Amino acid sequence: MDPRTPCLIGIAQRTIREQPGPEPLDLWESVARAAADDARLPVGRLDSIQIVHTDSWQYDAPVGRLAERLGATPRHQVYSKVSGTAPQLLIGAAAAGIAAGELESALVTGAEALATRRAYRKAGEHAPWSHAADPRPPYGWERPPHPSALAHGLFLPVHTYPIMETARRAAVGLAIQDEMRERARIMAPMTEVAAANPYAWRRVARTPDELLDRFVGWPYTRSTVAVLEVDQAAAVVLASSRLADRLGVPHDQRVYLRGWAYAEDTWEVAARPALSSSPAVAAAARAAFERAGLGLDDMHALDVYSCFAIALRQACDAIGLDPLDPRGLTVTGGLPYAGGPASDYVLHSTATMAGLLRAQSGHGLVTGVGMHLTKHTYAVWSSEPGGRLGGRLGGATPVHTAEEVPVVASYSGVGKVAGYTVAHGPGGAAEKGFLVVEVPGGRAYAVVEEADLLAEAEERELVGREVRVATDGKVNVASWVT
Repeated sequence: MDPRTPCLIGIAQRTIREQPGPEPLDLWESVARAAADDARLPVGRLDSIQIVHTDSWQYDAPVGRLAERLGATPRHQVYSKVSGTAPQLLIGAAAAGIAAGELESALVTGAEALATRRAYRKAGEHAPWSHAADPRPPYGWERPPHPSALAHGLFLPVHTYPIMETARRAAVGLAIQDEMRERARIMAPMTEVAAANPYAWRRVARTPDELLDRFVGWPYTRSTVAVLEVDQAAAVVLASSRLADRLGVPHDQRVYLRGWAYAEDTWEVAARPALSSSPAVAAAARAAFERAGLGLDDMHALDVYSCFAIALRQACDAIGLDPLDPRGLTVTGGLPYAGGPASDYVLHSTATMAGLLRAQSGHGLVTGVGMHLTKHTYAVWSSEPGGRLGGRLGGATPVHTAEEVPVVASYSGVGKVAGYTVAHGPGGAAEKGFLVVEVPGGRAYAVVEEADLLAEAEERELVGREVRVATDGKVNVASWVT
């Protein structure tokens, strides 16, 4: 084996259930030290420290503050942008740097304390956390939402993802109630995995019927979407095989990144060539398996990113995976049940997968999703070395980028619904409809606000139906064509 072969040798996770809890910097330090201890690596010897963006608090120098806490002087430091794919991009870059001889070791960590932030807000208090950035930097978007999406108030994932779900529902010919029942059947087994996971946020097994509670972004219910307000942290340590040998890390404690890939769909939901499916997922999976020299049937365990059901379904459609596969779709319990700590989840699924492969050996697939089903990572992990890595220390080249359908900002006339959702408020009442409408020259966003139209949208299929759109030049408003 090449002595520069990268391997994952340290893992750590924490879940804090009593609020208020520690601030993110404390959590980073805690899991970093635990993962380094697991790797038998003194924290001061870390060549690279990489941190996944935290939504909980904006620090003035996040990586520098953690390095100071650890007494480390890493020559490579990265603080990511916002994205559910960020953990795998950082891990992939670290592995590439190790394989190229540019690094010997790397820490990738992330933490959220959003439950604690909520507790402080509820008490009317300000979080008393350290080293606040001043001035506060802009939010960590890689790319801000389209001006038309912002004008229509359509930027929250709980509203964008169900638009794609309704498009898929119509494309495969599922009735509204059948889609809901099928979703609950797919996700109920995930609750059983979470119930057995000591780090899961919601450790309660639930039946399919129990998951069909109040709507948030119709047709999604509160119990079938990612739970964001959690206090969780995770870290992994990677090293060269040469360093692992020097540290005395047993071979059965080493897990190898056999192959991984990154791909992109369009950044705007309305710009997607097909709202119901993802060629980017298929391309990422194909490249990851080809680089690993393995296939889906070789996987002993799977963790498919599950922020919303459409992420699971598009992945299963693209790679030919039965959503009720006996291997299960998650090793953690998934984002709705194990916890969805903003951009961090893939650190938790990777750490859990690594622990599983240490215990029973074999191969595992871990996937990630970023933004509005825009970004996709597929990673094949194994107890056995082999395969080849994609990417480089500076980042990854996407194996697929989608061509965009033009977004028409302002439109008046008749169009055809491509996908839609109904936003529900905290009390459960329908408040606003969001539509993506096929119009001459591309697609447009539109809103629906009339109560009777919102009720009808939830009772009968709207995808494929003609609607009349009027505009004030900024916001397009839809009504049904009689």
